Amino acid sequence: MRPGPAAGRRQPAAAEASWAAPGLPRRITAADGAADLAAWARAHHGAVRTALHRDGAVLLRGFRTGLDNFPACVEALAGTPEAYGERSSPRTELARHVYTATDHPAEQPIALHNENSYQLTFPAALVFSCLTPATTGGATPLADTRRVLARLDASVVRAFTERGVLYQRNYGEGLGVPWQEAFGTTDRARAESYCAARDITTEWKPGGGLRTTQVRPAVAVHPVTGERVWFNHAAFFHVSGLRAELRDALLAQFDERDLPTHSYYGDGRPIEPAVLEQLHHAYAAERVRTPWETGDVLLVDNLLTAHGREPFTGDRRVVVAMAAPLNWAEVRA
Repeated sequence: MRPGPAAGRRQPAAAEASWAAPGLPRRITAADGAADLAAWARAHHGAVRTALHRDGAVLLRGFRTGLDNFPACVEALAGTPEAYGERSSPRTELARHVYTATDHPAEQPIALHNENSYQLTFPAALVFSCLTPATTGGATPLADTRRVLARLDASVVRAFTERGVLYQRNYGEGLGVPWQEAFGTTDRARAESYCAARDITTEWKPGGGLRTTQVRPAVAVHPVTGERVWFNHAAFFHVSGLRAELRDALLAQFDERDLPTHSYYGDGRPIEPAVLEQLHHAYAAERVRTPWETGDVLLVDNLLTAHGREPFTGDRRVVVAMAAPLNWAEVRA
């Protein structure tokens, strides 16, 4: 994420707020529940960015928020919202480039991951807002990817740094996102053109299905802090990351080559079970849980912090916008 105004210049505040001690996430609480978040964020842009790049995420609580003013909050905190392309999660667009966080069934957990790290271009910033918290569960857990990286054996990091990660996706098998939704078109030629421009290999399957593969790095360098981060979907796309009953059902139905998503080392070799166990353990060890409250807004540095979702009950409504696009060429380790 590009740096904002100098943090040392404290601009006139639209409202007062209290700042908690550094941590993931850094919490900022409005003194007055009628305070407009967009105005406050513009006045404190530099200080918020400083906290974001130190802690990895900033939770803004107690401000006046809602779906109607969420786009303005996103603009003030992170920049112009971007479209969600090359989709891997079902979502509903509620306003221009504002989406439901996910439409996955409530009983399914979503593992920790960095948004769109498998893409050639990805968002540097995510902004979530809780319109309605779940009755039970439903938190958006976070994990510091600097700390995740530090937990991995040097040999594991070296293997991924040298080989990268190969992502395999299959569309049109009745599971996951259809290719028409993922690429925003019903035209095969346009889908192929999109993929070719982004170093994605396409293979049309009998019956109209599509298989894609793409190789991306596994480690990135943050463009502002200069820190190395574990930034990939290697564990998230791998079948081993699913709940046992879902994993076993998929493997009984599909050959590995036809799984909805799967990952390998960048040279196509399988990732060893012991390495996958280490990856899953590193995320779990760094997992931080913060329950949602109505009106919460969470600004996430997508390179410094992974996020997920707990299963839940009740009418949970959390929205998200993505901003500040980066290309792998800008952050390659």
